[in-house]
Amino acid sequence: MKILIGCEFSGRVRQAFRAHGHDAWSCDLLPAEDQSVFHIQDNVLAVLNAGWDLAIFHPPCTYLCGSGARWWATRGREQQEALEFVRLLLAAPIPHIALENPVGKISTAIAPPSQIIQPWQYGHPEMKTTCLWYKNLPPLQPTDIVTGRTQRLWRLPPSPDRWKERSRTYAGIAHAMAAQWGD
Repeated sequence: MKILIGCEFSGRVRQAFRAHGHDAWSCDLLPAEDQSVFHIQDNVLAVLNAGWDLAIFHPPCTYLCGSGARWWATRGREQQEALEFVRLLLAAPIPHIALENPVGKISTAIAPPSQIIQPWQYGHPEMKTTCLWYKNLPPLQPTDIVTGRTQRLWRLPPSPDRWKERSRTYAGIAHAMAAQWGD
């Protein structure tokens, strides 16, 4: 399959699909952390019409996540632009779509999530409530439920790269997506 991983700079989801033999490409405004040649550094909206079979989108959550709700009243314009971006991604001319974001504004402004997952369901002893919205995809099934759950990402100290660490998809979730939606 020809697969687009939108708004991904880490390459984790792209790498998982490529490991399963798919023609997977990531696209982000940032360069790929792994310096892969299978990365398009551009606005993902510019490549939506390239004949993809499946797209997995990770739009920025800065103005959408519930953890930032206390600032929503002062960031209305930015939030509306972020929601319009999400709407464009969900309406892309791609047969199968998954969109990932934390609990937040998408759930009330656009639609409730199709599914909510946690990293501990996919082999990581951590908690990070993750919402998924689907177009023509089945729910992601847990692959490795673990105990000893922590909130490592929530407790990260402030730093210039904190947002990058918090935005990366867990490898176990990426592999589950590739195995379940790619096969």
